[in-house]
Amino acid sequence: MPLRLEDLPAGGRFADRHIGPRPDDVREMLAALGYDSLEALADAVVPESIRSTGALDLPAAATEDAALAELRAMAAQNQVWRSYIGMGYSDTITPPVLLRNILENPGWYTAYTPYQAEIAQGRLEALLVFQTTVEDLTALEVANASLLDESTAAAEAMSMSVRIARKGDRPRYVMDERCHPQTIAVVATRAEVQGVDLVVGDAADTELGDDVAGVLIQYPDTEGRVEDWSAMVERAHAVGALVTVATDLLALALLSPPGEWGADIAVGNSQRFGVPLGYGGPHAAFMATRREHVRQTPGRIIGVSRDAAGDDAYRMALQTREQHIRKEKATSNVCTAQVLLAVVAGMYAAWHGPDGIERIARRVHGLAALLAEGLRGGGRTVVHGAFFDTIAVELSEADAEAVHAAAAERWINLRVIAPGRIGIALDETTTATDVADLLEIFGARAEMAELEAEPAIPDDLARTIDYLTHPVFHAHRSETAMLRYLKRLENRDFSLAHGMIPLGSCTMKLNATTEMIPVTWPEFGRIHPFAPREQAAGYAELFEQLEAWLAEITGFAATSLQPNAGSQGELAGLLVIRAHHADHGETHRTTCLIPQSAHGTNPASAVMAGMEVVVVKTDAGGNIDVEDLRAKAERHADTLGAIMITYPSTHGVFEPGIRQICEIVHEYGGQVYIDGANLNAQVGLARPGEYGGDVCHLNLHKTFCIPHGGGGPGMGPICVAAHLAPYLPDHPVVPLGIEKPCGTVSAAPWGSPSILPISWAYIRMMGPDGLAEATRVAILNANYLVKRLEDDYALLYAGPGGLVGHEGILDTRPFKTAGVEVE
Repeated sequence: MPLRLEDLPAGGRFADRHIGPRPDDVREMLAALGYDSLEALADAVVPESIRSTGALDLPAAATEDAALAELRAMAAQNQVWRSYIGMGYSDTITPPVLLRNILENPGWYTAYTPYQAEIAQGRLEALLVFQTTVEDLTALEVANASLLDESTAAAEAMSMSVRIARKGDRPRYVMDERCHPQTIAVVATRAEVQGVDLVVGDAADTELGDDVAGVLIQYPDTEGRVEDWSAMVERAHAVGALVTVATDLLALALLSPPGEWGADIAVGNSQRFGVPLGYGGPHAAFMATRREHVRQTPGRIIGVSRDAAGDDAYRMALQTREQHIRKEKATSNVCTAQVLLAVVAGMYAAWHGPDGIERIARRVHGLAALLAEGLRGGGRTVVHGAFFDTIAVELSEADAEAVHAAAAERWINLRVIAPGRIGIALDETTTATDVADLLEIFGARAEMAELEAEPAIPDDLARTIDYLTHPVFHAHRSETAMLRYLKRLENRDFSLAHGMIPLGSCTMKLNATTEMIPVTWPEFGRIHPFAPREQAAGYAELFEQLEAWLAEITGFAATSLQPNAGSQGELAGLLVIRAHHADHGETHRTTCLIPQSAHGTNPASAVMAGMEVVVVKTDAGGNIDVEDLRAKAERHADTLGAIMITYPSTHGVFEPGIRQICEIVHEYGGQVYIDGANLNAQVGLARPGEYGGDVCHLNLHKTFCIPHGGGGPGMGPICVAAHLAPYLPDHPVVPLGIEKPCGTVSAAPWGSPSILPISWAYIRMMGPDGLAEATRVAILNANYLVKRLEDDYALLYAGPGGLVGHEGILDTRPFKTAGVEVE
């Protein structure tokens, strides 16, 4: 029989490998539930009133090889130039032992947030190493286990300062104008919605009155200058204000640390400790403070405790981020941190130790000093005399244009500070040849071997106190020792490499190897976030496609990839709603209705967005009490701004009246925010934009397969209806062309771009049919487990027919009579 092309078998379906239960398993599970097909079960679970008609308009599923080939083609469009832009981002060398055994190791990147210390001792110890690194280098007593990025860490420090200082209803906050521009933008966005008067100017000269809650400075500043801030710190403390220092961990190996000269809080980015640039992320930010402020510190803090045998044990000692407990009284809405990247940064410090960190810092500083001297010798004006790794050069505008043109010929990016001022930031990867190239670009030719320069750090600002003294920073210098240490920690953990993590809303999925491979490609990893956009054409194509796909999946008109966590997405969505109301002359719409069944971060996010939370009751079946909703919407009709709905709810129930709920809120002038944490139960079956939502965030680290990494990285893009698209977040350094932006929510324009290929690959390889099948199987899995356990555990909430969405809550309270708790 002759062969024809259409008769040849196609490549294997990725969905068949992604979805766990085999066809025989599915049939058996369906039979136990009394259904003959996945479609029939989904029809019984998902209300008919919200079901989408037709398949998603997405490309047909690609094979793994084909998807990787497409990503390779995109990556090839990105140009990896030598970037000396700085602004809080530096190229770095990831030690191979950390690259292979942490960043590319599913034992580390598939672990979940360490809520259960018994199965997370490895991660917790690694995070304690990170905290100790930050505490030592900043000379402050307490550090948290990482934040999202430097700019949002600075914004958290502002909120923390306002809480502690207690300066009335309209406190002032002073921010030095020499902070990084992206940090000024994020802090300004947060200050506006939180009722804080932000004063941006020269902090050294700004008058500090009794209404000032805090001061934020950059050390070294955005142009690289190092100066003595101790006098300003004394002035701030005299009026009861707290001082926050945004700083650089590597610089602190040589500079007098903030804690030594009186700072109350230090924040920054640990990216240059071995974490790739990634066009902006993900990177672990940090916050350190004095012990007296520990209970006001956002995020998680890891501590050392004692187990039942009296041995050391690690646990989350302070969890003010646990909004499920504190809700609108939480100190922050921070949920996902950047744990995987914090682990890399902490182990970078352990790998190099204090002598290695100092050696790297002295080399970077020395090359910067030699560069500055060579430029001066060539007749160029170096603006600041004291610096660590970054210098500013003053030129005529014409000369500056010529320098940038000469740099471009060598594939070198320099920072445009102003039309006649150029910034040059060196890093760990810089060589003597690079410095010679820079000198030649500026027309200051010099023989590197003949150059001499004095250190550019004044004696009174030089570090004198020790750091990284704990044995962990001295015991793992050989690769054998480090490899065994990392493996020992990994073996103390439980991850998806070991088994199931059944934590409902968090929808732990396979993080397929094919999806993970592109993350560490240099074409994605070594691009500076503020490099000219034409150098990132591959990223631009990826963003455009992923934004369109996410909008199609959710039924909305536009997408912003800027929020780099689910909590950040919640805040961004509410800021968009707030901006919409303001643009229509309704700034008074600040009431946010939140059902008791909503995700725990929702009320905390509403407070962070400057809204007042009003709780809506749920009935005995776990559904929103529609009559209570209507009554409260009517009572607050003049101020109603939004409702935040988790759908399906954290009770595991699809609210049958969701369309009516949305209509009621719209009737009284509010917007509908859909928390997308549980979108795993909707993809391909229902779309929030079709049943009444105006905006939703998506947890790419849940539904779309970015791994949790032991508690992060995450991504929380938002999708919005057409009338909200003009208000999406923008960025001060890389303008995105948003018409009336709500502000800036993350340090980088597209959040954490280097992990977006994961979600792109997942959608591309699953295709519309595979995505819908994954949703149906998630619903099947949850209902099958509930069914098998029904004789021993009561189900607290259920929809029609006793069915649940993709999670169910079982009642374990009877065990308390025997002294047994859930944990």
